[in-house]
Amino acid sequence: MAISGNPKKIAQDISEGIVLVSTSMLKRFNAADMKIIISNMGIVSRELRAEQIPLEDVMALKKKNMKISRMNQAEMIIRAHCKKLRIPI
Repeated sequence: MAISGNPKKIAQDISEGIVLVSTSMLKRFNAADMKIIISNMGIVSRELRAEQIPLEDVMALKKKNMKISRMNQAEMIIRAHCKKLRIPI
């Protein structure tokens, strides 16, 4: 099934916690879709890491770190799912 909507927006939603990545959610995507999602997650991760936040703003730092954590966790889940199904990415 093709990705409905903008893949970069899906990656941003993953970082915000709106979309939860699970193996059952990944079943509806084919190999090309997963490659697109992973590449867009890399773009969003770079944007998150490039964001400069003052060290005094603890809540903003925590929010940024949670987004980065969600992205890393989702990428690990996608890569493990692809490895299990022998999907090259």
